[in-house]
Parts: sequence; C-alpha cells; structure tokens
Amino acid sequence: MPSSPRKPSPRKRSRTPLVVSAATAVAAITLGLVSWQATAPEDKPSRETASAAGSAPRTDGPAAALAALARREAGDKLAVGRPDAPVVLIEYSDFKCGYCGKFARDTEPALVKKYVDEGTLRIEWRNFPIFGADSEAAAKAAWAAGQQDRFTAFHAAAYAEGAKEKGFGGERLTELARQAGVPDLERFQRDLDSPQAAEALRRDQEEGYRIGVSSTPSFLVGSTPLAGAQPLAAFEAAIAKARAAARP
Repeated sequence: MPSSPRKPSPRKRSRTPLVVSAATAVAAITLGLVSWQATAPEDKPSRETASAAGSAPRTDGPAAALAALARREAGDKLAVGRPDAPVVLIEYSDFKCGYCGKFARDTEPALVKKYVDEGTLRIEWRNFPIFGADSEAAAKAAWAAGQQDRFTAFHAAAYAEGAKEKGFGGERLTELARQAGVPDLERFQRDLDSPQAAEALRRDQEEGYRIGVSSTPSFLVGSTPLAGAQPLAAFEAAIAKARAAARP
C-alpha cells in the first residue's frame, strides 16, 4: 500500500472542500479495499476490481469521518428509521445492479423487521448509478417517487424479481411509479426531470466517489464498510459492533 493516498483529480478537488478531503483520505482507502467484492460495471478497468489486502484503519480519525456521513435528516425521503437511531446503515446502490436487488429482496426486509422497527437502525439510501443512462434515470425516478412519500414502494417495485430485465425507459418508470402508488404521475414526471433531482443524484454520487466507492452495492454500517450482497449475519455483526460503539 502506498505511504500516502493518491491525490484527487482537479475536477473532484474543485468540488470538495479541503477539510473534507483531508478527513476522508484514509476513509477512501478503506472503502477501496472492500469495494472490489461488489458488482462492478463490465467496462471497469481490471485494476479497480482486483483483490486488495488490508483492514479498516484503527485510528479514530477515519472511523469518525465515515460515521459522520450519516445525514440523520428528519425529512429525508430516501431513508427509513428514526433520525436518532444509534446505528445508521448507508447503502450505495444502483437499480440495474443484480446484487443490489438480491440485498433488497433477501436481506433488507429482515434488517427492517429486526432493527429498524424497534429503533436500533436507520437505513439511508444513496443513489449511486454506475450502469449508464438507464441507471441514472431510475435513480432520479426513485427520488421523484420519494417526493410523494413513495420511495420505499418504488424501491420494492424496481428491485422485484425480474424487474431490471424490463429496463428503465420512460414508460417503464411511469409504470413502476404507478405500481408504487405514486398519486400524482404528472408531478412525478416533473420531479424526475427537475434540476433538484439531478442535484440530489450528484450529491449522492460525489459522496460515494469521495470515500472510494467504485461498485455496488457498497455499505457503511456506522464506520464499518461492507461490500456486496453479503449474508444477513455479516450485517448483524456490523450492527452489533456499531451499537456497542455508540453506547456512552
């Protein structure tokens, strides 16, 4: 491992405050070490998906920087669970990612039932499309559904078995919104095409890239990074660790 992290490109540096870049430099390495395990786009360079050895840094600085990414915004339309829950799971996902769908169907419902419903866990979604224009359109559509409090239902419809194979073209997104019970489809379309949707997507993407996310699904449970559709036990262990760390 190099003695110091690679400097960001001028484009990324211009958008990221220096104080944030310094605080998350080692955090980026941490996410990079685990993200290779997740689903990466087929056209990604092989060096980005190569195996890397290592473990999360033990210093308090990087861990605190990762934990601080939890927004805990009371009005966050793309989150479930109490804003003051002791543990926050952040999920960076793409609607065209098969393993993201596996997590959404097989693992997330169990986490909601066991931890979110009783107040231990909050799940915050980050749109992180990496599979092209359809991925970005689906991400904006999910955000638009969320403006009418139907994000969770849209999320379930878009990740249903076989859903991604039907694509995410314009008519398909409207159909998913209808399935999700979005009450005003005209507003849904306006929100999907709005600058606010594009800005929300940019915010999520820049956060992910800043900390080294390069594939989906990638997760932060407190300050513990996880990658890929791992078994429920892996998330349970990370939640237990974060919960213990949160206790005074």
